[in-house]
Parts: sequence; structure tokens; C-alpha cells
Amino acid sequence: MKGESGMEIHVKVIGWLHIILGVLGLLGAAFLFLIIVGGGLISGDELAIQITTLVAVVIGGFIFLLSVPGIIVGIGLLQFRAWARILGLVLGLLNLLAIPVGTLLGIYTIWALLDQDTTQLFSPQAS
Repeated sequence: MKGESGMEIHVKVIGWLHIILGVLGLLGAAFLFLIIVGGGLISGDELAIQITTLVAVVIGGFIFLLSVPGIIVGIGLLQFRAWARILGLVLGLLNLLAIPVGTLLGIYTIWALLDQDTTQLFSPQAS
């Protein structure tokens, strides 16, 4: 980390936090899917299996769709891509609603990505 500015480190930390939380979201989606479908399978009732499978696909798919953008943003932030800064700010605003962890990540993301030094890191001449 020698030679890195303070804001470079903050951006990398934010990138990794988004990746970690995104991966945890994907794991949670898979776990919920298995639990919900498993409940239907245990019952042995054909209608229950169909309903629980549908519910598992909807809930798991929703969590999946919420998790993937965080992973994409995290990877982009680690590479200092300009689009990742903009998308990171959008996700930071949306994360404010996810109390308590999302709110903390949202505040940290917005603070770091709006900083003047961070803006220069993502400018084309900085690449």
C-alpha cells in the first residue's frame, strides 16, 4: 500500500465491502432457495412443492438481483472505473435504506466517492 493516497485506500475498502456483501447476498439467496424448496419437498405434496419452488425462485431471484450490482460496482471501484464511481453513488444512496449495515456502507460510500481527491482518482488523466 506504499504510495497510495488515503482516498485510494478508502475506495478499495469500499470496493471490497461491496463485493463481500454482494457475495454474502448471493450465498443467502442460495441458502433461502434450498430451505424453501426443501420445505416443499419434505412435505411430499405436489402442490406444496410447486408453490414453494415458485416462492423460492421469486425470493432468491430478488435477492440475487439486489446482490449482483454490488459485486459489479466493487470490481469497478477496485479498477478505478469512472462508471463504477457513479453506480457506487447510486448504490450508496439505495443502501441508506438498508438499516443498519447498508446505512453505514451507504454513508461511507457517499462520503468517500464525493470527495475531491476521489473525483481526481476517477478522472481520465489519472488513468
